[in-house]
Amino acid sequence: MRSPFDHERKKKRGTVYLHQYDSYEHYKEVQVYHNKRKLDRVWADVATLQLVANRITKEFGTESKLFGLCHGSRNGFEQQFLSTKLPAHVLGTDISDTASRFPNSVQWDFHDVKQEWVGACHFVYTNALDQSWKPQLALTSWLGQLRTGGLLFIEHTLEHGPGGASEMDPFGATPEHLSFLLCSWFGHTIAIEIMTGVKPDSKNSLVLFIIKKLA
Repeated sequence: MRSPFDHERKKKRGTVYLHQYDSYEHYKEVQVYHNKRKLDRVWADVATLQLVANRITKEFGTESKLFGLCHGSRNGFEQQFLSTKLPAHVLGTDISDTASRFPNSVQWDFHDVKQEWVGACHFVYTNALDQSWKPQLALTSWLGQLRTGGLLFIEHTLEHGPGGASEMDPFGATPEHLSFLLCSWFGHTIAIEIMTGVKPDSKNSLVLFIIKKLA
């Protein structure tokens, strides 16, 4: 049966692409539909998440009671893995009501501000920036959740580029253009570190952005 939404990935040129929706309700409907369609699939992988855990440990040492968020975590794989590798309480968010099925998952639109999370996080991880219809707003919200010195991890691959964008994944940017956007939007309030590699499951080239909140 054909999907009621167009999720075909069309070849797009350039360095950035952002799909336009008729309304927020349309955006949410598309995201919830594809969440449920792909509920048993996991994009995150152990090797990349171990890099994230190692970098968090390097930054915060043996500090206990860390708090972190994983945005767009679908079935909760990310937060469950990081919880086993770190002395941390880690929550995952997803826009779909299916979040209630999984431990430490919260139904939440990651663009929105939740006051109890503002300035509370040691780290935030996501591989779902491509699912944002307003990427600057989403990034502003995530950085706002970090304490000063906290780390935002953005997992980026070829699939997160303009060629991978669609109604399902509305935002696509090359790594170079994403770096430009981060500097343009947030300037001296952040420092950017980049780690590169290859995802072992899909063999996609990996660019892991590690963004430290300075102010």
